[in-house]
Amino acid sequence: MEQLNRRVRDDLAKIQFASGNWCIPHTHDGKNVLDVAIIGGGQGGLATCFGLRRRGITNTCIFDMAPKGAEGPWITFARMLTLRTPKHVTGPDLGIPSLTPQSWYEARYGVEAWRTLDKISRQDWQDYLDWLRDVLELPVKNEHRLADIAWEDGLLRLTFAGAGGAEHVVWARRVVLATGIEGGGAWHVPDFVTKVLPKSRYAHTCEQIDFEALRGKRIGVLGAGASAFDNAATALEHGAASVDLCLRRKQIPTVNPYRWMENAGFLSYLSDLPDILRWRFMHKIYDLNQPPPQDTFWRCRKHPNFAYHPGTPWQSVREENGAVVVTTPQGEMVFDFLIIGTGFVIDLAQRPELARVANRIALWKDRFAPPAEEQSTLLGSHPYLSPAFQFQPLDKADPLAPMLACIYNFTFSAMPSMGLSGASISGMRFGVEKLTTCIGRSLFVQDGALHLQSLLDYNVDELISFDPPQQA
Repeated sequence: MEQLNRRVRDDLAKIQFASGNWCIPHTHDGKNVLDVAIIGGGQGGLATCFGLRRRGITNTCIFDMAPKGAEGPWITFARMLTLRTPKHVTGPDLGIPSLTPQSWYEARYGVEAWRTLDKISRQDWQDYLDWLRDVLELPVKNEHRLADIAWEDGLLRLTFAGAGGAEHVVWARRVVLATGIEGGGAWHVPDFVTKVLPKSRYAHTCEQIDFEALRGKRIGVLGAGASAFDNAATALEHGAASVDLCLRRKQIPTVNPYRWMENAGFLSYLSDLPDILRWRFMHKIYDLNQPPPQDTFWRCRKHPNFAYHPGTPWQSVREENGAVVVTTPQGEMVFDFLIIGTGFVIDLAQRPELARVANRIALWKDRFAPPAEEQSTLLGSHPYLSPAFQFQPLDKADPLAPMLACIYNFTFSAMPSMGLSGASISGMRFGVEKLTTCIGRSLFVQDGALHLQSLLDYNVDELISFDPPQQA
């Protein structure tokens, strides 16, 4: 690993041309103003910070609400055995060979281990991200939860809740929201569950679950996605008496649109298409949905006490005789505990950091009217972003429009506008390239007059001698 660390430093030294900080320092009431604050210390936040540094924007900081090493889902609530992404897909390395997952894996386990590897384990992926953070010396402040974004004196006033609840204010010129899958809303549990059952009877797949306490229990799982199957498998492996997975669709999805999306054309240029084409791309992708990987499906199916039930949506639930009774079109099912794998909702109003402005942000439903046969409430709920990942005002005359232009949405909710980006390994390299280019352009243009003055003040002689050197 130390040899790899040296190679990383050597590679970066060879390509460091023009990557020194060029931003004009700004202060507010005597305090340093960050050029960019990045919210989220997972893979998207780390890659964004690295990408900004490569463009000479170094007055940055990453803030994450989790303790160090627990950023993102990988060792918290992710329950897959391996990543779903093929091992050859690169992302946070931004095209630097010595920073790729392959280089890290070979340095740690050997070349042959990489050759025979199918997919990277989630624990190794977290270790890789931790190494990337350390070897690149990226500035991260953990246990900082963003509570509020306000606009004051042409700057973003960020209020963080730190350890023990103490508040901390940071000033920034730009903010990148790299808060992952749920960054555009919240994890979702249907009302017919939350309004009827006590919390002890169910959990969402994003939560910490005591699977050992489910040993010998009858488990009902709702959902058709990979996380639903991951949790079903984990319950089975911890000795659940039975696991029944129910899904609304009449068939389990089998086609993974992510594999089609992994081409440089789509990953780079979807955001440049007209609205109708972007809508149709996303309408098809969302309709296909992402199936459970083959190995995840077999991880469940190998257990004789596992069953899956297509065309079996849950209509209602109730407690009865010490159990949970679920009503479906096929009849009633009885369980001891429910695991809800219904994903998340896109709803900016559920993000505390956007409470001030959520109702002022333009959504797709506000800017685009699809043909009648192509309606989608889900797509319409996503924010309608600028070509630079920025939120846009619902009312173009809104006095907070300049504030919204300083907030860059690098979460999953950017997908209809920008395609795969911060919440996907597959699209990360392409998304970070576009995002950091746009942020750099914005900062330079805003300070254009100051940069011109810097040139006018520049007076460093390069030609310093008019006489030839003396011969010895």
